[in-house]
Amino acid sequence: MEFPKEIRTYCPYCRKHSKMKVKIASRGRARTMAIGTRSHERTLLGHGGKRKGKKTVKKQGKRQKLMLTCPDCKKSVEKVLRGRTKMKVVLKG
Repeated sequence: MEFPKEIRTYCPYCRKHSKMKVKIASRGRARTMAIGTRSHERTLLGHGGKRKGKKTVKKQGKRQKLMLTCPDCKKSVEKVLRGRTKMKVVLKG
């Protein structure tokens, strides 16, 4: 999915429209001490940690997130693209 490098949109901090720079939001590092990570590690301990057999469930696509930076106030705003897609966002232009 192609997306322009600059879009004209509303800034909630300046309260006006301006041409904002677009950057693809990257995921942060997973927390090792989170309760979900610890319970997952516990299931993988010992013998027979993983389940056998094929998955019958189809993976759901992710919603792509973009970070918009205002040139006037230098603040960043999140923009989540509608719909779930397996295609990665590529900046064009």
